[in-house]
Amino acid sequence: MTTASKTLTLESLTPIFTVNDVRASVKWYTEVLGLTLAEEWKHDGKLMGASLKAGDVTINVGQDDFAKGRDRKKGVGLRLYCTTDQDVDTLAATIKSRGGTLESEPTTQQWGARDFSIVDPDGFKISIVNAS
Repeated sequence: MTTASKTLTLESLTPIFTVNDVRASVKWYTEVLGLTLAEEWKHDGKLMGASLKAGDVTINVGQDDFAKGRDRKKGVGLRLYCTTDQDVDTLAATIKSRGGTLESEPTTQQWGARDFSIVDPDGFKISIVNAS
């Protein structure tokens, strides 16, 4: 068996966030962050989840059934590190103009990448990075 056959090879990664209010999350991801609604998942006519797109990246959100309690923390210990070839200063300004609040303003890191961070309504942390 070669080393290559012992390792995992992935072609994509799609996070699925369990959210408190799926409608509010879809609205935030589309109207504030600027993703596109790709698909809605309904059960008996009620929105239960959605697939959201940003270029080749997909983020899914699903309605919490609250079986583990209504006050459990979400997003703890997780950060999405999203790379783009777009200007992060322009993206950050656009997000702020749409009502978004940045966790951190655009900053050039010591390794050269420029990034900013934002937190979604459920506490999931997202960094938008231009490393070029």
